[in-house]
Amino acid sequence: MEYRIEDLAHHSGATVRTIRAYQDRGLLPRPERRGRSNVYGDAHLARLRQIADLLDRGYTLASIKELLEAWDAGRGLGGVLGLAAEVDGPWTDEKADRITRAELDAAFGGTPDEAAVADAVALGVLEPVQGSDDEFLVPSPQELAVAVELYAAGVPLSAISGHLRELRGQVEHIASRFLEFTTEHVFARYLGNHPPTEADAAEAASLVRRLRPLAQQTVDAELARAMRLFATLHLRRHLDPELPPEHADLPQNVALPAATMRAVRALVGEENTPAFISAAAEREVQARTLDALASTHLKSE
Repeated sequence: MEYRIEDLAHHSGATVRTIRAYQDRGLLPRPERRGRSNVYGDAHLARLRQIADLLDRGYTLASIKELLEAWDAGRGLGGVLGLAAEVDGPWTDEKADRITRAELDAAFGGTPDEAAVADAVALGVLEPVQGSDDEFLVPSPQELAVAVELYAAGVPLSAISGHLRELRGQVEHIASRFLEFTTEHVFARYLGNHPPTEADAAEAASLVRRLRPLAQQTVDAELARAMRLFATLHLRRHLDPELPPEHADLPQNVALPAATMRAVRALVGEENTPAFISAAAEREVQARTLDALASTHLKSE
């Protein structure tokens, strides 16, 4: 079938301006010239739909150009798209659910709380349903159920949302480190080519399927260990006030800006980062202690 550029835009969902921009960037072949008219074909329409699909998957136009050049050179995209689908797929077996506003209010004491609902939407615990003012999508029913139980136990909603924000930041750090770790030691050999070959992409997708549950299994095991340790110490502390503070001799977690962590890793390497941060903090404490001692001495003279 043949199309004018306006018809191609209509069928593909792209604008005329976008189609011309894709041509200028080498993403879309030039049309056939017939007299004073440019004529496009089904191949152009298929290419535009392919670009739209890759954009929806999160690829940049530069990456899409590499992929399409590989396709044009005879290297298939099936493996790459299969790898992308594997990574983009669900990382949990949990199914989303829906809840009405009346059900939501009843679950949290029966009194409407607009600020709490807005906070839950901002956190992604609830998602408004388009076309309905009285219903929400619940991406993680388990997460909402935890909030319901905590509220029933006496925890204020503001404290629950604050705890979730803190927990999310820590979990996102764990996820980021797991991906860095597996990329360095497992996936780097498959992703060296841009784009990867069909065979490499297919093998990497298979590894994603195998490694997918490992992150959650590791976190579950370590959380169980930490809860057992800290719960015991916490109970002992409350039963015996003479005991030293429960965290006095245990390592503490401190959230640092991602940019700071990247700068330290670049300076001393991944394996030396904890020691470097600890030494820098100790040096700062010592310097302030010396300043305080000197200031006290001068004031006493």
